[in-house]
Amino acid sequence: MASAVEKIRDFLSESKRVLLVTRKPGMKEFKMAVKITGIGMILIGLIGMLIRIVGYFVTGS
Repeated sequence: MASAVEKIRDFLSESKRVLLVTRKPGMKEFKMAVKITGIGMILIGLIGMLIRIVGYFVTGS
């Protein structure tokens, strides 16, 4: 069984490896990510609103 120190050391080494592979997104890629995130937020909001409207009509209050 691995000790807490070994788990922390493994986590830090994996995190370092991920950070070395990542790169800063270009403007085109960034804009696409912003659009996708915005569309997702709007869809989730619309779904929540529809559920609330249906609940309002079902309960009548």
